[in-house]
Amino acid sequence: MSTTICQVMGFIVSSLGVAGCIVSTAMDMWSTQDLYDNPVTAVFQYQGLWRSCVRQSSGFTECRPYFTILGLPAMFQAVRALMIVGIVLGILGLLVCIFALKCIRIGGMEDSAKANMTLTSGIMFIIAGLCAITGVSVFANMLVTNFWMSTANMYQGMQNVQNRYTFGSALFVGWVAGGLALIGGIMMCLACRGLIPEESRYKAVSYNASGRNISYRTGPYKVGSGYEPETKTRKGAGYEEAARSEDGRRSYPSKYDYV
Repeated sequence: MSTTICQVMGFIVSSLGVAGCIVSTAMDMWSTQDLYDNPVTAVFQYQGLWRSCVRQSSGFTECRPYFTILGLPAMFQAVRALMIVGIVLGILGLLVCIFALKCIRIGGMEDSAKANMTLTSGIMFIIAGLCAITGVSVFANMLVTNFWMSTANMYQGMQNVQNRYTFGSALFVGWVAGGLALIGGIMMCLACRGLIPEESRYKAVSYNASGRNISYRTGPYKVGSGYEPETKTRKGAGYEEAARSEDGRRSYPSKYDYV
């Protein structure tokens, strides 16, 4: 029962993480204009991974997509790639996890197959969460670097006013979503251990006895009791005395005794 609960909870948490990654990637507020010490407050600018937007004080908002790919910074394109890879892996992990749920029976699928599928989906969720966290962190590092460079230029007495950008709401959504996907993947990996059958878990150290344990004793032959039937007939009067050797044991005649 605990394995099923852990698996279902991991699926739910991972689903929330993947959905958060999709929402974060589609949001436009990855970087927002810093209004501190900004004399122009009638226009508010914010940017996302796919387009930049301008919102005026009247409430009118105009967005313009990025029409170029090669003109964008390399780190910016790397953030795009990381978020897309995280989303693709998360969706594939959800599809695999649906068929791996213990509460869902599909045909004659064994528990060992479900355990392997659960482990695969857990690894996919972990990689997806790491991709999302890495992408958001790289973008945040870019914002911090540009912010302090713009601040230094402003305090050096330059005449032109430069716009400074700070963290947008999409960054926080991406961090939370990546963490949820990571936690869900870990829960799926833990649930995989409970789905492994007991007989296959200790298969390498288990053994069965192939036969009865027979012990042999060395020593003189035991003289039969009087109740045993006598199967051999005596051939002569002195046969019994001649058939015994010097140490008292009984020796059977060979072919050379009759020559």
